[in-house]
Amino acid sequence: MNELIVHDTDNTPIYRILLEESFEGLVPLLHSLDVSNRKLCVVSDSVVGELYGKTICEMLKEAGFFSVLFTFPAGEASKNLSTVEGLYDFLIANSFDRNDVLLALGGGVTGDLTGFAAATYLRGIRFVGIPTSLLSMVDSSIGGKTGVDFKAYKNMVGAFYQPSAVYINVNALKTLSEREFLAGMGEVVKHGFIRDFGYYTFLKEQRERILGKDTETLRSMVYRSLCIKKAVVERDPKERGERALLNFGHTIGHAVEKLSNFSMLHGECVSVGMIAAAELSVLRGTLSKEDASRIREMLSSYGMRTKVPALGREDLLSVCHRDKKSDGSKIKFILLDSIGNAFIDSEVSDEEIWTAFQAII
Repeated sequence: MNELIVHDTDNTPIYRILLEESFEGLVPLLHSLDVSNRKLCVVSDSVVGELYGKTICEMLKEAGFFSVLFTFPAGEASKNLSTVEGLYDFLIANSFDRNDVLLALGGGVTGDLTGFAAATYLRGIRFVGIPTSLLSMVDSSIGGKTGVDFKAYKNMVGAFYQPSAVYINVNALKTLSEREFLAGMGEVVKHGFIRDFGYYTFLKEQRERILGKDTETLRSMVYRSLCIKKAVVERDPKERGERALLNFGHTIGHAVEKLSNFSMLHGECVSVGMIAAAELSVLRGTLSKEDASRIREMLSSYGMRTKVPALGREDLLSVCHRDKKSDGSKIKFILLDSIGNAFIDSEVSDEEIWTAFQAII
């Protein structure tokens, strides 16, 4: 459980994902990418940059690399084109060329933003993901989705662009706040709900060890989540079909996220979004009430968000219809026919969406 290799649709290896227990293996990984004579820019937010950025830059310097650190204010509010522009200016000022490399050190905001900058700076330079949050480890670090928010629309501007490698220090999870860790668990349990009943069972049985942040249990959890997402994105790298299943809980979740002015974390919104999606599945006659209750119970047992403040009907429906995953006038929802089996449904009515939303207020 130390390494995964992500392949293209023709089974060609694209990049490695390493799971370690410290940052010490980062230098050998970079040597394997033949970047010894290239400039490295560590991109991080103000919190993670202070926690790990300076130490990693010093480690790279001792290994003979030239590295610089670019930081931006932590938080979703920085995930925009203005921050990307600041990074472009920094790279130009430090004479970065097409052969140099960006290192995305941090959570989902950092990974998405850095990946987008890498995809567009000089029409594309290499980047390495170093996710430090649970959400970024199991979700945004794999699959090549990069991007930023635009005028309050989440991930509206972006590109599919694959990293050169991903390096995960599982023990970085032990520095997360409880809220950040549980937000990541929203994406973790999603993988069990949509693809793997056995994984759902594992998460139920190992709850105490996971919440206690036992290193080996965390490694196993991250590895199994990555395996599930890897299998999906390898078959559908640009979300033409099956990959949409990974959006379970995201349509209503993204609406809640936007209408709360991003005061709720992404994983918290996905958590309540999954409860609403399970309720929608019951309304559509595909999921039993018992399974919908099990989904809510699983989220509740981990201490994850299960309720949100009331929102206006027209506001909610308007944002859902403008979701980037919509197909014309139809909203593409991911529903369940059982725990571990998800499918796409584009026939959900506005009335059903509103009724399902009542389950989370």
